[in-house]
Amino acid sequence: MPTYEDANIFAKMLRGEIPAYKVYEDDKSLAFLDIMPRAPGHTLVIPKSKARNILDVAPDDLAHVIKVTQKIARAAMRTFDAEGVTIQQFNESAGGQVVFHLP
Repeated sequence: MPTYEDANIFAKMLRGEIPAYKVYEDDKSLAFLDIMPRAPGHTLVIPKSKARNILDVAPDDLAHVIKVTQKIARAAMRTFDAEGVTIQQFNESAGGQVVFHLP
């Protein structure tokens, strides 16, 4: 499996090299709005650890990301008076992954 590359756009956001519209941040994760949203409130939740995708993320980091994802999903449901949410996660190019940092 390929290794993590520090030049990916999410890593640059985490380092503050490019802007992100942050909706949540803690010591282990960052949630920000997508620049090309598929729906109102389209938010990405990423770990701050160097994880390429679900295949190499540390289990504790993955658990934290899903907890934050749940928190963001609940907030989006209230904010947008939504009837549901979609959670997606892609792994490697063949699985549809474009940015190689766990979203």
